[in-house]
Amino acid sequence: MSAVTPDKIAGHAHDDHAHDHPHGWRRWLYATNHKDIGTMYLWFSFTMFLVGGVLALGIRTELFMPGLQVFAPEFFNQLTTMHGVIMVFGAIMPAFVGFANWMIPLQIGAPDMAFARMNNFSFWLLPPAALLIVASFFVPGGATAAGWTLYAPLTVQMGPGMDMAIFALHIMGASSIMGSINIITTILNMRAPGMTLMKMPMFCWTWLITAYLLIAVMPVLAGAITMTLTDRHFGTSFFNAAGGGDPVMYQHIFWFFGHPEVYIMILPAFGIVSQIVPVFSRKPLFGYASMVYATASIAILSFIVWAHHMFTTGMPVTGQLFFMYATMLIAVPTGVKIFNWLATMWRGSMTFETPMLFAVGFIFVFTMGGFTGLILAMAPIDIQVQDTYYVVAHFHYVLVAGSLFALFGGTYFWLPKWTGHMYDETLGKWHFWLSMIFFNITFFPMHFLGLAGMPRRYADYAMQFADFNMVASIGAFGFGLSQLLFLYIVVKAIRGGPQAAPNYFDAKDDGLEWTVPSPAPFHTFETPPVIR
Repeated sequence: MSAVTPDKIAGHAHDDHAHDHPHGWRRWLYATNHKDIGTMYLWFSFTMFLVGGVLALGIRTELFMPGLQVFAPEFFNQLTTMHGVIMVFGAIMPAFVGFANWMIPLQIGAPDMAFARMNNFSFWLLPPAALLIVASFFVPGGATAAGWTLYAPLTVQMGPGMDMAIFALHIMGASSIMGSINIITTILNMRAPGMTLMKMPMFCWTWLITAYLLIAVMPVLAGAITMTLTDRHFGTSFFNAAGGGDPVMYQHIFWFFGHPEVYIMILPAFGIVSQIVPVFSRKPLFGYASMVYATASIAILSFIVWAHHMFTTGMPVTGQLFFMYATMLIAVPTGVKIFNWLATMWRGSMTFETPMLFAVGFIFVFTMGGFTGLILAMAPIDIQVQDTYYVVAHFHYVLVAGSLFALFGGTYFWLPKWTGHMYDETLGKWHFWLSMIFFNITFFPMHFLGLAGMPRRYADYAMQFADFNMVASIGAFGFGLSQLLFLYIVVKAIRGGPQAAPNYFDAKDDGLEWTVPSPAPFHTFETPPVIR
């Protein structure tokens, strides 16, 4: 695909129509520009990331030594629950939507998102939801402590903090569905002339598939938590065993949402890595079509593996076998992606700027998380390590070193396009190495804790787990503090730094975002570029 020549759109997209938009608080409150809304999503998600991170440090402080030191066990359970809920729904998902808002119109040559006002509304639903969920700590009985999966029967017994969490999730779910409708419509209807679907950048492909997943599964979560709400207040007994309900039914409904949800949080990360690796390998992406098909296969398979989270609930052996084999099958398209990235790097003239460091770090650590996931897919092994720290280690390898590292890599990759200034490369590399080292110090010992039988969500533990827990806690504080360096790097780039050229990494992948100046003007592609 060869991109449009800059002279084609000179005078149209490249003059900054500063007079077109309001200034001050009105610019943000009434924002309909995809770049402003993307920026607000990214700042919101980073704020929630810091909130969720503080809760995580509370967990690790309590677990630093055996014996109860800092928090009562009830409050410890609130910390673990809220850490999970805030990180998944408040940090990771909005961050990817922020990337989608910023980059998809730039990559497909669209002037903006399809539904600009709905875009504004879907963002402004998030801050009230976040306030609701954080405020639940301060109501009688405190926040919900049922685990981030909100399992019955605990959810039926919690105080009003539980209701606040349910309403917050409803609001965030509505935001996700609206964002997804916007992304699908934009990609299918607003691509530049000549850009066929199979010429789109991989990031657009992964988001198109993710948006369909979101529309399919967010209503399922809404149904599950609505049934919980009626069990709590309106005398129904969906999940309340005392009234003839079935708590295991909640798990089936939740994981039918929850398993596609984990792919919702990783597919856009695959897209970001697929943009970064070719640029710093100076080669086109290997096997573009197979990458698209692999992404679609992962999405389809994600609907038939939900009960691998439930091997210990008394499932018949036939069911265990089906879910075990179906889960192993997902490793195939995921492996295709990893080999394609490796083949892209193979004999490329690679350089290791910060985005590439995060992309390579992502591939390495995500692969480890994938292997521990394959081990958990084996029903006999899973029954042994179910609900232990082995599971905690596995999903943090996938979600922190997966989603989060890809988000960091994408931020460094496109930050000069957003701000017009190059970030501090030395500090970026420091951020990568500190994050990588402290991440592994934190979560690698948890594999051994889990194999030795330490259960998760416990505020206290036996003496034999003390050493690895102390190591993990020290690593967690190192990892948390490293993220303040990231904040400093981003703010420093916003405030100044070397001016960024339009194609500052000399990307050869001809993405349309490299044809607009850095920073990207307020309005781009008023005349659609023509793809030859």
